[in-house]
Amino acid sequence: MNVLDSLCDYFEGLGLDTLHQLERYYATDTWFKDPFHEVRGVEAVRTILRHTFIKLPDARFYVGRRFSDADRHGVILWEMKFTMPLTRQPSCIKGASHIEFDADGKVIAHRDYWDAAEELYGQLPVLKWLMRALAHQAAAKV
Repeated sequence: MNVLDSLCDYFEGLGLDTLHQLERYYATDTWFKDPFHEVRGVEAVRTILRHTFIKLPDARFYVGRRFSDADRHGVILWEMKFTMPLTRQPSCIKGASHIEFDADGKVIAHRDYWDAAEELYGQLPVLKWLMRALAHQAAAKV
């Protein structure tokens, strides 16, 4: 099993009870960026994940596909399923992560790509209407 496969297995079991294992996969000075955060350090990543699982206790990651380049770079296509707190509706964020590993197989850079506007804000009734109106105004007439 390569380092990307091991990391994907960890992600699929990720929760409050497994955050203590983060150092097994992430370097101490790792860099992380997503639509809401840009941080450095495994403790900062743990803080973000802890916050996520406290706010969304039923959140779970599911890895769809993965691609790797000789254990130095990887791309993961994933889904995070959860219950939207305000609406109590089942929700899903689809995204991709670009991962870079050091020579020891630990993550030194992790960048998440997902559309917060569509995947998160677009699920809230008032914002959904506003975002559709904005998209309609910005779209080319085809």
